[in-house]
Parts: sequence; C-alpha cells; structure tokens
Amino acid sequence: MGAALLEIRDLSVQFFTYQGVVRALEGVSLSVSKGEILGLVGETGCGKSVLARAVLRVIADPPGRITAGRVLFKGRDLLALDRRQMRRIRGNEISMIFQEPMSSLNPVFTIGNQMMEVITLHQRVSRDEARGICLDMLRQVRMPDPEQVLAKYPHELSGGMLQRAMIAMELSCRPDLLLADEPTTALDVTVQAQVLTILEELTRESGVAVLFISHDLGVIAQLCDRVAVMYAGKVIETAPVTELFAAPRHPYTRGLLHAIPLIGQGREELAVIPGSVPRLIDPPPGCRFHPRCGNRFAPCDREVPTLLKAAPGHWVACHLYTAGEAS
Repeated sequence: MGAALLEIRDLSVQFFTYQGVVRALEGVSLSVSKGEILGLVGETGCGKSVLARAVLRVIADPPGRITAGRVLFKGRDLLALDRRQMRRIRGNEISMIFQEPMSSLNPVFTIGNQMMEVITLHQRVSRDEARGICLDMLRQVRMPDPEQVLAKYPHELSGGMLQRAMIAMELSCRPDLLLADEPTTALDVTVQAQVLTILEELTRESGVAVLFISHDLGVIAQLCDRVAVMYAGKVIETAPVTELFAAPRHPYTRGLLHAIPLIGQGREELAVIPGSVPRLIDPPPGCRFHPRCGNRFAPCDREVPTLLKAAPGHWVACHLYTAGEAS
C-alpha cells in the first residue's frame, strides 16, 4: 500500500450522560493508506460507527465529545480545523455512506435534486453539468433507467437501489477517502453481493481509500485488504486480511472466527464467546476482554495491553504476547 492517507492517533471519545461517562473510544490508533480498503470489525456497540463519525467530526455535542487524540488527513489534523474548513472537506475529500440510506436522504426531495445539490455545493459546475455527472455516476453503479431514478423520491426506490444511489452520490465528487458504515446490512444476500461488487470496482478504479465498517466477517474477507478488530472501544488487533483469517492472535478475534459456522468441515455448531460486552460507563480494569477470556492470567486484570508487532504487518494488544515474543 501507499503512504498513509488517514492516521488516527490515540483517539478518545466520551459521551456524558445522566448515568455516567461512556468511554466509547479510548486510545484508538489506526491508519488507512491511499487505495486501501481497511475493514473495521467488532460487535455492536464496540465503537465502530463512533470512530467514523469522529473522523468527520459529526458527533453530537452534547452529549458526545472528542477528548483526546489526533486525526491526520493528508498530514492535517482535522480536529484542529474550524467549522468552515471541515465543511469543505466533508463530501468533497471525505465522504460517508451510512447504514440506513432512507435516514440519510430527505424524503421530500427527489434523488436528482439531492445528488445535484451535493455536486454543485462542492464543484464549480452548472446545474446541467451536475445532472450529467449524476447520470454518469448512476450508470456506473448499474442503476436501471437512471433518467427515471433522478425524478423519483427515496420511498419509491428499493433498499438496493437506494444504496446504489448513495454510493453514486458519495463518489460523485471523487473523494480521497470513503467511510462506509455497514452499507449492506439491511439488504438481502443477493443485493448485498451486487452492491459490494459495485463498491469494490468503483473504489479500486478511482483509487479511493475506504474504511469499511462491518460486523460480517464474510464481507470483510471478500472486500478488504487489511482488518482492524475492535472490542469495547479499543483496537485489539490489526493484520492483512489473509493473515488475520489464517492466524488470528487475539483470543477475541479467535472467538469471532470460531463463531462462523463451517458446514461440512467438522464445525457445524456455533461456538459462543462466554459473557457479554462490558458497559463502557464502567469498563473492567486492565484488558477489557479479560472477564470473557479463557487465556487470562495475572497481568490481564491490572495492566492495559498495548499493540505489539506479532508478525510483519500484524499487531495485537494482548498480554499473551510480551514485547520480546511479539517482536
């Protein structure tokens, strides 16, 4: 991969609620290179979507607040920019596809009006030129009858067509980075495969870097170059996708992979990770996974593990790998 396009360094996000302070992200560090598709995987509530929203600085304040860290995009710290500078970056240099397209589109405006508004806002083109860009992008996402789609309202399109329209809209300004927050979760398997194929083809052709958020390891294996695994607000393992699936190091990652049913390969029953995800208002001390871990030992409930190099390009935050063993 090329040079890092996005570097997240020791990022922490907290939500201040009546019940207490929710430590949604704590000391998260990862990077996305130019042209790379990085998968971000983990259970619901681990902080994946919060991380994407923190990059774009669209976390509602109150109750949320970025309390520490840096988000470097093309060498600039996005957390140090003012609101006007961030507005220039959102949608133009960094775009985001949300999990539910219907909640991202205005129901009282046509698809064409909303797509053209995005294009004219970020590019110096006329309304007619913007319409031409819209039609071209809809054809690229293999939308049937793009002329008719421009005149339709969101409720008149199926889930798969809406998600294709969202992909076309977010890529229309040719961003450098695309944040995709579980964009195929609400789709059936056939439509999901079509949307993933389209997304991969368009991003590979244009060289767009992608941070792809999902809880589906099958989708991650199909689409991504590298994977970062999150647990309870922390990144606990990163590796190339083939390396992660072939030789997972963290007990939590192993648990996730063992929970995938493999029919006809001697593992037809689902494995279960014991216990439940901790409450981030009061996370356990030390390693946040230790109450559920069958490999825990003395340091796990006292010391927070740091990411150590376990193999070339493979990093893991686990006390099973001491600094000497991991390097």
